[in-house]
Amino acid sequence: MTARIAIVTTVDLAEPDADELLLLPHLPEAELVAWDNPDVDWSTYEVAILRSTWNYTERLDDFLAWASKVSGLTRLVNPLETIVWNTDKRYLDDLAARGIPVVPTAFVAPGETADALAGSVVVKPSVGAGSAGAALFHDDPEAAAAHLASLHADGRVAMIQPYLAQVDEAGETALIYLGGRFSHAARKAAILSADMTNSTGLYADEKITRCEPTEAERALADRVVATLPEGLAYARVDLLPTDDGPVVLELELTEPSLFLGMDDAAPARAAREFRALLG
Repeated sequence: MTARIAIVTTVDLAEPDADELLLLPHLPEAELVAWDNPDVDWSTYEVAILRSTWNYTERLDDFLAWASKVSGLTRLVNPLETIVWNTDKRYLDDLAARGIPVVPTAFVAPGETADALAGSVVVKPSVGAGSAGAALFHDDPEAAAAHLASLHADGRVAMIQPYLAQVDEAGETALIYLGGRFSHAARKAAILSADMTNSTGLYADEKITRCEPTEAERALADRVVATLPEGLAYARVDLLPTDDGPVVLELELTEPSLFLGMDDAAPARAAREFRALLG
């Protein structure tokens, strides 16, 4: 069968990721294609679905230029406008403006100073994936300021968030939506406060377990997804617990791991939603 769907990855990922290994047997119309392979003719595919393009954070301008070009040659999923908005975590300010509870975040551009480095804080770039470039500091504002300065020296906008201690016990809850509908959820162990490995060089090897979201988590994630444009093939809402209820840590709409192994029916469900994009 001639491939009609490009499952978009990168030349830097030597092997398919766990989601792709589960998905592809259910989707014979698809094949893995690297976004950064200059020899690809994207017009030969009816749909290009972003999946494991995890090196884009170091080449954001190139990636967005590629996405703009490809969106004129085929159907890009998720759409270009969503990708442009979602690849910079300043989208958290937009969510907060919509009345969505998010982790309090201060964005600090190069040349600006920070007022929120005391206590336990996470300092990381506003464009990044996983734990890349992120660091946790406990009552060490000098070290936090040094990390902030290093991000600014690289021309990056930094973000500063309080470290919510509940994550050490409860972890993050990731709620996955396919075709705008809730599919399944997973629990992610704390990354920055634990010893993590990195087997691919592109992302931390997260400790993932299956879970059922609480009623409050499900309600908040549903609210978030209801604010999004129609026609998104996938979304992942990452939540953290607080004493006042869950808050949004990240909204992943570009290339999120979908943790398809956490639900036996999820790979076939994802394949069905992706196949529907063919029209």
